[in-house]
Formats: sequence, C-alpha cells, structure tokens
Amino acid sequence: MGKNFVFISPTFPKNYYQFPKAWKEIGGTSLCIGEDPYDYLSEELKAATDEYYQVRSLMDYDEVYRAVAWFAHKHGKIDWLESNNEFWLEQDARLRTDFNITSGDKTADVSRFKLKSNMKAYYEKAGVPVARYHLVTTLEEGKKFIEEVGYPVIVKPDNGVGANATWKIKDEEGLKEFYGKNLGTQYIMEEFVPGYIVSFDGIADQNNEIIFKTSHTFPDPIMDIVNDKAECFYWSEREIPEDLDKMGTAVIHSFNIKGRFFHTEYFRLSEDKKGLGKKGDLVGLEVNMRPPGGYTPDMMNFANDINVFKIYANMAMHNEGRYETKRPYHCVYVGKRDHIRYKNSPAAVTNKYGESVVMHGRMPELLGEAMGNDFFIARFPDKDDILPFIKFVYERAEEN
Repeated sequence: MGKNFVFISPTFPKNYYQFPKAWKEIGGTSLCIGEDPYDYLSEELKAATDEYYQVRSLMDYDEVYRAVAWFAHKHGKIDWLESNNEFWLEQDARLRTDFNITSGDKTADVSRFKLKSNMKAYYEKAGVPVARYHLVTTLEEGKKFIEEVGYPVIVKPDNGVGANATWKIKDEEGLKEFYGKNLGTQYIMEEFVPGYIVSFDGIADQNNEIIFKTSHTFPDPIMDIVNDKAECFYWSEREIPEDLDKMGTAVIHSFNIKGRFFHTEYFRLSEDKKGLGKKGDLVGLEVNMRPPGGYTPDMMNFANDINVFKIYANMAMHNEGRYETKRPYHCVYVGKRDHIRYKNSPAAVTNKYGESVVMHGRMPELLGEAMGNDFFIARFPDKDDILPFIKFVYERAEEN
C-alpha cells in the first residue's frame, strides 16, 4: 500500500504540481489541498493528484485541519505533509504537530530558520561570519546601532519572505522616515555588506545528509530589483566554488535540516569589510528551507538532466535518492519587464538560440516584482555564452 502525501497549495507556484506528480509516480497516494475549484486545476495537476480537497482559504487553519482529518479518515495515516512554500511553513509544522506526522519539522523547530535574527547563530556555529544586526525598537536605539556600523543599513521584516518590504537606509533623514512608518511587524536592521549574492541549494535527506546540491549566482541584489523595478537575471554554476561548498555544507549541518529542500544565501564580498572579511570572502546572509523561488527547481533539472521533484519524493518516501551529477550545463534565468520596450521579440530570441532555450513564459504576478514579468530560461555548457544571451534578451528598442 502506497504512503499518503498531503501537499498544500499545489497551484502556486504553477510548477508545484510536479511534487504530487512525482509522489504518485513512485507509488504513493497523492492528496492535495488548495483554494481553487477542481475544474480550475490544470490537467497536469488533475493527473498528479489522487484526491483534491478545496478550502475557501488556506489561511483558515480550522478549515485546513478538517481537510487533513478527512484525508486521514479516508486514506489512513498521513506519512508526509508539505507545501514547500515559505508562507505556509509554520502552518505545515502546526499540522504535523497536531496530526503527529513524524516526518518533517514541528512547530518548535521552525523558528530556527523562519526568523532572520535566529538564523545568524546557526551561521556562526558553522564558522560563517554574518552582518551585525539590531532588532528594531526605538529611533534612539537605531542611532546607537548606526554609530557602531555606519550608514547605509538594511532593514527588513525579521519574519519575512524574500525581499518584500526590504530597503536600504542611507542617512538620518531616511532613518527618521523609517521610524515614522507603521510597520506592524518586528523589523531587523543590519549593517550593509558590499558584494553580490551566491546561493548553496539542494535537498537534505531525513538524516541531515545532503543528497543533491548546486549553486546559483545573483549579480544584482533582489532587494534592489524589487525596489527599483529593475531586471532580474541569475544563473547556475557548473562547479560549486570550494569555499561555498564547504561553508554551505557546514550550515546545513548546523541547522540540522532534515527531509527538505534548502536555499541558503551568502554575500561574496566585492571589497574588504572590517570584521567580516577580505574581498572575495563569503558572508552568511539568510536561509530559506524550501526550494529556491520561481522556476529555479526546473532550472536545476535543465542544468543537470535530472528530476529534483522525483529525488525529493524518493527521499521522502524511502529516505534514498542521492544524486551525483557532473552538472553538464549552466542554466540562466532572464526576467523582462512589461514597462520596458525590447528590441528582440520572443520569436527572435528563440530563433537565435534554438534548443538552448528550454523555457519561456509569464511569471505569476505575486512573483513578478522580484523576478520580472516575461521570462526566458536557457542552458549552455560554456559560461562565456551566458552574458551574450542576457544582453540579446535585454537589448532595448530604439526610441522614436
């Protein structure tokens, strides 16, 4: 008899139907809970699920609880429950706790990787330097912190998703403006770290061993892309830098991450930073214990000719599925903005780059601020082909 997997919110992001699909394909019973009426589901999701339960709101815990209870009554013990969506991590943990689902994080576990202030101790335990921080209270305390670290500083919700509501404060005028806002949630203030972001991503098994790993480079901070409505592009590396591999592995062990995807971020310093390191060194930023955003899981598949959704399913059901890969390709994401006029049409991009283009589509509105509206994903064995592709996609139309 197959094991029962409850997957929360299978319609967002759009590619997440592949989680219940992979579970079903290896012999499990795939049970999904979402807000969309069944008739609105994609044909791929309908085929991927053995049973779908519609709730009016996934934010109504009692309603979601009843959905899980129904599945347990009808199908028996729930073996795995997950959304792989940062917004629902705490609710997932509460459901596991209430239904005594022995796999995955419980309520008491989640705070170690949900609160940005809590993350720092785990980075430091792994020997990774982190930016100094201050949990925002009063303007006077904020000024004291800035006397210590200097301008600029970064402010963001302590319990937040992505780069939303994150910005840079450059002077006292901006500081006073920040403290005049009705924030409604606990904020964290950090010293500014000069550099670009690199990630260490993958899947950890139920014993805290990494069974798949990869790395991505983000030349422009997502915070700036969101605030400036700039263009978003990033790519995977065929070789994980040795220092990142070592630090990233130590961080996953420090957090004791079990049975889930991980997306951990670091700054690669672009100049010496007192107390943090020399130019080129790594500084811990934050962790997200779910797959990287948007279509990045699909990029992992394209870069490696694998199926990370199936690797995850095998890990969850059998605690196996270690995958070694030579990473045959760099996979690059290029997000375009609707308000910018581009010279080269989607057809022109596809005609020029042919089979190197593996995906083209629209980003959901909720992700569009960070990742762009229209996007291309391409793969190349040679890193030297990445920037020319980005430049071709982003080439502007001439002004009349």
